[in-house]
Amino acid sequence: MLKKIYVSFLLILFCNCASAQSSVQDTVYLMNGLAIGEKIIDTTLGAVTIYNPKKHAQRINYEWDQLYMIRYANGNKRYYYRQDSLLNNVFTRDEMWLYMKGENDARKGFKARGALVTGIALGFVGGATGTFWGPVAPFSFMALSGVTKIKIKAETISNPAWIDSDAYILGYERVARQKRKVKSLLGGGIGLVAGYLFFAALHNSYPQSIYSGSK
Repeated sequence: MLKKIYVSFLLILFCNCASAQSSVQDTVYLMNGLAIGEKIIDTTLGAVTIYNPKKHAQRINYEWDQLYMIRYANGNKRYYYRQDSLLNNVFTRDEMWLYMKGENDARKGFKARGALVTGIALGFVGGATGTFWGPVAPFSFMALSGVTKIKIKAETISNPAWIDSDAYILGYERVARQKRKVKSLLGGGIGLVAGYLFFAALHNSYPQSIYSGSK
């Protein structure tokens, strides 16, 4: 009886291990910092082909200049990125890896709530004037939002040691500035619509000294 139980236990353990191994996928690391776990179909003709993770009947092709590395399910790695000033690849391979980590951390952790709120406020003020110049303030803020300094919060960093790397900081800031612009543009649009609706409903009640619309 004990022997049967022991054999059954070994069979279950073996099946679980086999199932876990079959679920391991190749991983494609893109130059934009994203990583995709999916089986590699083909790597010829200057591109890497995988199945679309969302629509498995479709295929996705990535050209080699879009790729940083492929890590195969067996643990082997193939690098596509190399430092080459002629290709504008100024970072070493290790620096590029940290740059991509910065992009990922900013993509996950940087919220840009301040840009959204400020964009809404400026958009509302501009729209509430009811003038042609209403969009100037929110869109000017959107342009400037990509210039001001980015504050990297400790809780958004995957590894505290990375913050000492200039490459990591540059990657983080690139995505953070992009998110700031998108959020400020979104906030400005929302604020403008709300402001113009406010003007349409209440402009007759505006004091004559600040009223600039037409009845």
